[in-house]
Amino acid sequence: MNTPSGMTSRVTDLLCTVLQIEPPPPGADLIESGLLDSIGFMNLFMAMEKEFGIGVTAADLSQDRFRTVERIAAFVAGKLGPAVAETVLTDPRTGHERRRIALGGEPEVAAAVAESRAAAPAWAALAPRVRARRLLRLADLIEERSAEYVAAERAGTGKPAAEAAGEVENCADLLRFYAGAVRADVAPAGGHYLPGRESWVRWEPLGVIGVIVPWNYPLMMAAWRIGPALATGNTVVLKPALTTPDTALLLARDAAATLGPGVLLAVPGDRDTGRLLVDSDVDAVAFTGSEAGGRDIVTRAGLRRVSLELGGNCPALVLPDAPPDTFEALVRAATYNAGQSCAAPARVITLRENYLETVEGLAKAMADRRAGVHFGPLNNADQAARHDRIIGQSAAGIEHIAPLAPPPGEEGGHWRPGRILADLPPDDPAVLEEVFAPVLTVQAADDHDEALALANSVPQALAASVWGTRTDTALELAGGLNAGEVWVNCCLEQTAELPHGGRGGSGHGTDMSVLALTEYQRPKTVTVRVGRG
Repeated sequence: MNTPSGMTSRVTDLLCTVLQIEPPPPGADLIESGLLDSIGFMNLFMAMEKEFGIGVTAADLSQDRFRTVERIAAFVAGKLGPAVAETVLTDPRTGHERRRIALGGEPEVAAAVAESRAAAPAWAALAPRVRARRLLRLADLIEERSAEYVAAERAGTGKPAAEAAGEVENCADLLRFYAGAVRADVAPAGGHYLPGRESWVRWEPLGVIGVIVPWNYPLMMAAWRIGPALATGNTVVLKPALTTPDTALLLARDAAATLGPGVLLAVPGDRDTGRLLVDSDVDAVAFTGSEAGGRDIVTRAGLRRVSLELGGNCPALVLPDAPPDTFEALVRAATYNAGQSCAAPARVITLRENYLETVEGLAKAMADRRAGVHFGPLNNADQAARHDRIIGQSAAGIEHIAPLAPPPGEEGGHWRPGRILADLPPDDPAVLEEVFAPVLTVQAADDHDEALALANSVPQALAASVWGTRTDTALELAGGLNAGEVWVNCCLEQTAELPHGGRGGSGHGTDMSVLALTEYQRPKTVTVRVGRG
């Protein structure tokens, strides 16, 4: 389940166990090579019935479906039905097929959770320094294989090489941070709080964590979740987004070599795979994705712990005394990862006196940012269609569109140009919905109070920014913004030491910083009677 061809891997393992052989080469004829004789067939069919719950009929045998591992895997997948069928993954830069991958169904999810459950006691029992050393080794291995990770991340997302390389580096850095952070005692200090008693607090892991991450930052979002979860002694079953399983599979492979079997597993799949994971025997769920997905998970999770990060539609308040580099900085942040960042600026709000200046400044800055040169494509056809719908329904009276420059041979990808939309009604779809693309809307307010009201008028409350050189004014506005993270005269600047989390429609929970450790732990108070009486 942690390889690109999940069913082929499972059948290979089954064959090796039943026949007591080494893995045969791809495409090897099992019958001509003598690996499968009559007794071998009988043992294989019995094992297939036990492992997959399927039987082999005479009609199946007559179609010569058992000569190679690949044919057996296709036969099993066909018997099990579409839940384990392969899906076609495309390159967002070209729109062309790049690979096929098996979707995790109920057997794959159940097997992964069971393996993770079996590994949990031993992993939790390790001293923090031992877990830390293993996490540090995983971080080292990611860096040693960074070229492979960068290539995998680019294949699924279309990111420019520099963006992908930076995110691989951030992943390794975050794992190192939690390797150290877990060794610091953040629990309340033990002491004499009751007469004749001594008390202290133990922090214990939750158990098995189901982690579901999106396609916009496949590796980095995984690191944000698995870093604190693993460091605090939990095991993890990771479900990557359908379109971007590549780096999750690499993580699972390298985690098996450094952390131990079953500590971190990856099950590729679609939304149904994610639902199966939430419905399974996991102790908690960490989800990053859409608000609709978050609501579904809360309903399914019941009383289990849930941590949600559900998107942004983030405001940027631009004051008349904003620094000279404001427009360039906002456009860079809005086009990083093609605008597919939950914390990226989306809605620029000005005062009326600097409204036209802001629109013109943003338009000029956006004209210098070209899709295909400075940023990549949208991730998939559904996201491109969603972008087109929102832009098509927008009643913006002013629209500035930057040029497109896809590389030769990539014209069929999901490329969308940078856009500045202004002269908008307050209920415009581009304002109310998170476009999740290289798009900035611009609205005007009469005063600071109205600017804050516009900024806080959408359900999401993840991040925001304020741009102005008067510190007192900027800090007052920052305090009035309903957001989990606020930047002043900068944007999208994050580090492992600082917490990131949303409010309202952006979910709840904390990513990064030592505060995230408590997302994956539960406290136990121990009180001991001392002395006599």
